[in-house]
Amino acid sequence: MEHLKFDYPSAKRRVTKKAHVGVVGSGDMEVLMQPSETEAAHVSVQTSVNGFTQSWKAVMDSFFARYDGAVSIHINDAGATPGTVMLRLEQAAEVIEQ
Repeated sequence: MEHLKFDYPSAKRRVTKKAHVGVVGSGDMEVLMQPSETEAAHVSVQTSVNGFTQSWKAVMDSFFARYDGAVSIHINDAGATPGTVMLRLEQAAEVIEQ
């Protein structure tokens, strides 16, 4: 089990809603997204698969290159692929932006 943290100080746009998408299960993941308490985005990842910090960082960097919301994200991962990670992040962002 590995715990990762990432911060994105450039994500400053105020967000007011919360989102919960996905489920923790084999090959899937859960994303909990809510407004950040600061003017930045913060990501916490709890993953069952060790050794993929650079892959997680690449996906998060790609997501925050397009998304500027000041959110706090908590991810519970059970072995999701990078494509699934991006899908769940985009789903959560869509819920928040509705």
